[in-house]
Amino acid sequence: MIDLHIHSYYSDDGEFLPKQLIELAKEAKLEAISIADHNSIKANVTANKLCQEVGINYVPGIEIDCLYQGQVFHVLGYYIDCHSKDFLDIEENVYRQNKQAGEKYIEYARSLGFDVSKDALKKLTESAYHKDVFIPEMLASVLLSDERYLDNELLLDYRPGGKRGDNPNVNFFWDFYAQSKPGYVEIKYPEMSEVVKIIHHNGGLAILAHPGQNLKEQKEKVKDIIKLGFDGIEVFSSYHSEQDVYYYYEVAEQNEMLKTCGSDFHGSNKPAIKIGQINIPKGLYPSSIQEMERRLMRC
Repeated sequence: MIDLHIHSYYSDDGEFLPKQLIELAKEAKLEAISIADHNSIKANVTANKLCQEVGINYVPGIEIDCLYQGQVFHVLGYYIDCHSKDFLDIEENVYRQNKQAGEKYIEYARSLGFDVSKDALKKLTESAYHKDVFIPEMLASVLLSDERYLDNELLLDYRPGGKRGDNPNVNFFWDFYAQSKPGYVEIKYPEMSEVVKIIHHNGGLAILAHPGQNLKEQKEKVKDIIKLGFDGIEVFSSYHSEQDVYYYYEVAEQNEMLKTCGSDFHGSNKPAIKIGQINIPKGLYPSSIQEMERRLMRC
């Protein structure tokens, strides 16, 4: 089993150190992994070394936020140059904007009637890589643990047993702060076509991440997106229904593309998602590491 979509604390919404993730991967008996942090390559060198020590294949990775026709998507880059300035520049650009956006996230929460304490948010970032970036998932964590809001109607769905209680923090983000939602703050991400070019320029494979999460009822749009030069689709994802898996598998097959497999494990921000746990219907198979490496040699 492989899991090529795992996040460490170098992601602004990740929790675990690379060393801890390798331990979890070993416990789950994974054969290969990739730590594909949001807009950051910083986990890769350490993760590669640790994986070699425990006999797990490691694929250098990153997950880059980008825009396609004005909509936010994620692109996975595998086998990339883990020292490239291109990726460091992307990280710095997104970090700077996220830091500024934090104040606006807090303002919106206050407009809903919540007395948000910056001190409480800062406590959450004590063990984080970015100690001055406040994201909506942190707001959710603070509000849901605040006794003053135990019966607040806006939060009931995110509590245990609520219809959004499986992954409460990230669901709070999607419901209040995601693109098209009232608390959304625009971050100027690069265009998808540019991201694909950057990944290829740095020796990597470009994979469209969890399209079922982004496209939902617009599945057909993937046929135009992959024309930008994608090498594969993340067919097997914790976000995909079985119907999604079959659809994107067939698209990848028809276009001779890689079919990758990733949980999108984050830790406490997405507690329902476990490392290495991905739905793979009987008779379907993700691309192996060997297939990915052969494709890389042809590029």
